[in-house]
Amino acid sequence: MTETPAKDRTKLLGIITIVLGVLALLTPFVAGETMLVVIGVLITAAGVLRVIWAFAAPTPGKGFSKVLLGVLTVIAGLAILANPMMASGILSILLAAYLLMDGIVEIIVAMTLDGVPGKGWLLTGGLVSVLLGCLMFFQFPLSGVHAIGVLLGLKLIMVGSAALALGTTLHSFMKKTA
Repeated sequence: MTETPAKDRTKLLGIITIVLGVLALLTPFVAGETMLVVIGVLITAAGVLRVIWAFAAPTPGKGFSKVLLGVLTVIAGLAILANPMMASGILSILLAAYLLMDGIVEIIVAMTLDGVPGKGWLLTGGLVSVLLGCLMFFQFPLSGVHAIGVLLGLKLIMVGSAALALGTTLHSFMKKTA
C-alpha cells in the first residue's frame, strides 16, 4: 500500500516540525537571529548566482543589467548580515503580512474541506496565523528578532500538529474515499 509510507512520512514531518517549533520558543532570540542570518546568506548567494548567470546573457546590455541586479542582491544580503536588527524590523513587517495572508488562505481552505480529518487543525492554524500577524503589526517596532523567533516557533508547532493529525488519519480517510 502506498498510503502507509505517506502516512509515516507525514507523521514524522509533523513530529520534527513540532520539535523545531518548541526549540524556537525556548530560544526565540536565537531562532530569530538564526533566521535572519540564513536569509542573509541565501540572498547573498542568490546575488552571486545572478552575477554568474549574467555572463550567459545574449547581449552585453542584458548582461550588464543582470550584473547590476546581482550586485544589488549581494549588497542586500550583506546588509542583512551586517545589521540584523535593521533587517529584523523589515522582516517583522513582512512576517506580519505573511502570517495574515497565510492565515486567511488556511481558513478558506479549511472551510472547503467538509468531512476531511484534520480540518480543525488547519482552521485553528489559520486563526492563530491571523492573530499572530495582527499582534506583530500592533507591536511594531518592538516586535523584532524576539517576536520573529516566538512566532516562528508557534507557526512550526501549528504546522507540525496539522501534519501529525493528517498523517494519523490519512490511511483511514484514503480507505473511506476508495
